[in-house]
Amino acid sequence: MNDMSELSGALERMVGDARRETAEAQATRPLAELRKMIADAPPLLSFHDALAREFGLIGEIKDRSPSMGAMHKSNVEKAPQAYRDSQAVKAISILTNRANFGPAMTMERLRSVKVTANKPVLRKDFIVDSYQIYEARAFGADAILLMANVLSKEELMRLHGVAGELGLDVLFETHTPEEIRKVPCGAAIYGINCRSFNSEGGTFAVSRTLRSIGKWIGVSKDLTIDFSRFAYIKDLPSASLKVAESGVSPERCQEIRNAGFHCILVGTSLLIGPEPIESVLQRFEKALASEAQNAVVSARPQ
Repeated sequence: MNDMSELSGALERMVGDARRETAEAQATRPLAELRKMIADAPPLLSFHDALAREFGLIGEIKDRSPSMGAMHKSNVEKAPQAYRDSQAVKAISILTNRANFGPAMTMERLRSVKVTANKPVLRKDFIVDSYQIYEARAFGADAILLMANVLSKEELMRLHGVAGELGLDVLFETHTPEEIRKVPCGAAIYGINCRSFNSEGGTFAVSRTLRSIGKWIGVSKDLTIDFSRFAYIKDLPSASLKVAESGVSPERCQEIRNAGFHCILVGTSLLIGPEPIESVLQRFEKALASEAQNAVVSARPQ
């Protein structure tokens, strides 16, 4: 674990919540029980291969966001089926940190989404203990998130090894070139998250307030987003799969793809409403189809 003094107050509290939830899970369901459950878990689907086939989305499911508040209930309820039906959605991300993303964001919820959507599922959480990795596989996850701003270089390597033993892919989340250099050699999937945790939680609170005001004036701004971080793609290994995380709208799809990313992780913009999730997905699908057509035209002999 990184020295907790290096973490912002907001991030430190979230990591502490993850530790408490993990301790509670261990007390209820020991590791030996998880090992037995793995034999009957929903079968593994390759998260890596799903992202590698063609440019698309990782659709996220969460009940609320620390920066933007509650998601639209109807959109969250419809998300598993909408993601199953959308050709643009290559995989699904499930938040399982209940304290910060909703008390109903349980491991049982993850398994239910995996069965319903039948697409690769990423357990997106503050993974700090190998127990969480066994738990992810036991409930049907195909991949986990490891955060380079939370874990030390040694912890990233150790937890990556545990995931590999269980057949899970790993999405390494980074924010800076320094964090990129901490990721183990041979890592296959890198994410660059343009969301900032460098606050004591005040920026999150202001963003939620602006969202409330935005409902009346038609403008909603998330102050925790910094798109300039996507420029760090130049520091990622050329052979790796690259995921752009947070804040990406349909209008930015072409820009993100042209930068060299293979996939976009999208959550809040799909779920926050009041626009129906099907409608937002259609806008992403239209943007991706337009990009594909432009690629065909540009490839024709002149």
